[in-house]
Amino acid sequence: MEKMWSGRFSASASSLLDQFNASIMFDRELYREDIEGSLAHAAMLQSRGILSAEELEAIRGGLAQVRQEIESGEFEWNISDEDLHMAIEKRLTALIGDAGKKLHTARSRNDQVAVDFRRYVLRKDLEIAGQLKTLMQTLIDIAGRHTETLLPGMTHLQHAQPINFGFHLLAYASMFKRDIDRLLSSRERNNVSPLGCAALAGTPHNIDRSFTAHELGFDSVSVNCLDTVSDRDFALEILFNISTMMMHVSRLSEELILWSSYEFGFVELSDEYSTGSSIMPQKKNPDVPELLRGKTGRVYGALMGLLTVMKGLPLAYNKDTQEDKEGVFDAVATAHISLEILNEALKTMTVKPENMLAASKKGHLSATDLADYLVERCGVPFREAHFITGKAVARAEVLGIDLSEIAFGELKAIDERIGEDVIPHLQLAHSMNARTSSGGTATVRTLEQIVHFENYLKELDL
Repeated sequence: MEKMWSGRFSASASSLLDQFNASIMFDRELYREDIEGSLAHAAMLQSRGILSAEELEAIRGGLAQVRQEIESGEFEWNISDEDLHMAIEKRLTALIGDAGKKLHTARSRNDQVAVDFRRYVLRKDLEIAGQLKTLMQTLIDIAGRHTETLLPGMTHLQHAQPINFGFHLLAYASMFKRDIDRLLSSRERNNVSPLGCAALAGTPHNIDRSFTAHELGFDSVSVNCLDTVSDRDFALEILFNISTMMMHVSRLSEELILWSSYEFGFVELSDEYSTGSSIMPQKKNPDVPELLRGKTGRVYGALMGLLTVMKGLPLAYNKDTQEDKEGVFDAVATAHISLEILNEALKTMTVKPENMLAASKKGHLSATDLADYLVERCGVPFREAHFITGKAVARAEVLGIDLSEIAFGELKAIDERIGEDVIPHLQLAHSMNARTSSGGTATVRTLEQIVHFENYLKELDL
């Protein structure tokens, strides 16, 4: 079959080259953006007298039919057409004749794919941000029910200080907020139109780039065409943003896996989002968070793949850049399903406050409170207070109790400066609520954080 660019060639391309060279089996994902870009380009050409009004209407009608055929499954995708752009243009020309051949005036597949792919990424920035907004709201809702539920806060996976479960979940809300901010920042930075750059150097035709930029919802046009047709920073950014987001998802998933084990028993995932064993009937496996943790590596691979493709490319467009899309498409699909299923798994899980409280009574979580008491009430230098507290913890270990349960007499025997008023300071709830500094775990501060995040979500226009 003759190629639309075959005038220069005396021999036909081999079928092996068709297989190796074609992108049509994956870049057809961009059909919507491609048709919308062509409609804007046609309208601009007509406004500059390059197309007649009749030709514009024929193009509009033909592209509407092409879109209907694609969405109904009637459209015939042929690998010999190489890519989405050639396939649509060929079908359009078959439908409306010579007017279809005029559509490519003043543009190249280089700026055409750049505008299609850029608009796809910009659309996905908003869609993923919208899903993150939903996930944040779920975390906030659960946090609001557990602002007094004691939980051992950990460092090095060792019991450290008492916090509340709501406070812990809001740490992830903070991470996902940053993910939203990154996506929106990327969208703002990359919302410039490549259309009209043509192959690399612009076009001698009397076009209006601002016209098509406005039609397609861009904020402005790109400044340098040589950069524009070869730029894939926007694709790298969404891959980085998804990778960072999936790192946050993976960290939360890791905790869900730990928390749902018998060793922790802090939560139980619903039967809807758990699986069983083929041999052990008692098992209830946390496959959802495990898969989320695993899919993070898949997204990282897409980012590293595209960074590697781009690292040695001379200006301007090179066919290597065809390798930009599959990784992005896969990462976007992974992000969509991951955020959706994580949100549902969180909404349907059961929280077990009694197990969290029991765990909080292990590891002497109020040790820091004893040191703080010695500093504030007794005037003991902190390093000395640290040493005294260590002796108190050692004594509690000998007695087989938690420091929060130790008797006043035991403490007095360690250091006579300790008064009986120390006992309330060692209680876990008191310890948690004593941390009233901005951003702290005290219930009053946790409630403030909930309001902060709720106000942030209300202001998001997604």
